[in-house]
Amino acid sequence: MLFDLPPFLRRPAAQPSTIQVIVDGRPVSIAVRRHASARRLTLRVRIARGDVVMTLPARVSLKAAQAFAERQVPWIGERLRGLSGAVPFADGAEVPVRGVMHRIAPAGTRAVTRLADPDDGGSPLLLVGGSPDHLPRRTLDFLKREAKRDLDAAVARHALALGVTTARITIKDTRSRWGSCSSQGALAFSWRLVMAPPMVLDYVAAHEVAHRREMNHSPRFWAIVLDLFPQTDAAEAWLKAHGAGLHRYGTAEL
Repeated sequence: MLFDLPPFLRRPAAQPSTIQVIVDGRPVSIAVRRHASARRLTLRVRIARGDVVMTLPARVSLKAAQAFAERQVPWIGERLRGLSGAVPFADGAEVPVRGVMHRIAPAGTRAVTRLADPDDGGSPLLLVGGSPDHLPRRTLDFLKREAKRDLDAAVARHALALGVTTARITIKDTRSRWGSCSSQGALAFSWRLVMAPPMVLDYVAAHEVAHRREMNHSPRFWAIVLDLFPQTDAAEAWLKAHGAGLHRYGTAEL
């Protein structure tokens, strides 16, 4: 004889681990993960795997998550389109450095990794020293060093102009933002900014330095940014149109 269990003994129905949205006419599955410490809904397109993950606070419903995902369809599409044609760091691959395409080439086991003029009238070169087996890692290390050098200089210039100080500058491979500023003045930036035209890196540096005056995105904040960097609209437009595409480079190694 079968009896229904009282409600307090019944297990809750299993929640689906994915939701779906339609992007560019095709279904895209989004993996759903709940975290007790999460304070808001977040979406992430994982470059190496080419998939989409959503993090939910514990009490947010799947209905709210679905609605959030639907609103983010243009953003998801932009990121996924940027993944097409992934370019690993390899001999002969072309990657942008400060907005100019460079062809990766081995420079010899004892050579220093550096940029060089073309030897055949083609693209400028990114000559990578060391063992060929280490070419991907050495390429990445070089780009990170160049990004740090450019960002150190840009931050120092904007901080001096604004009359503020900054703390440590960290280079990361962030997916959801190009830069950040903590309340203590620590700055973090994506190393991929070194692949963009110099004005884009300069803008992101100005943006984060401006947070040393205004830790928000109020009209006063944007007035400071525009004063530091009058080409803000052009840089924002470039990032919107081309920023996602920067994540296609080096994906096999990251």
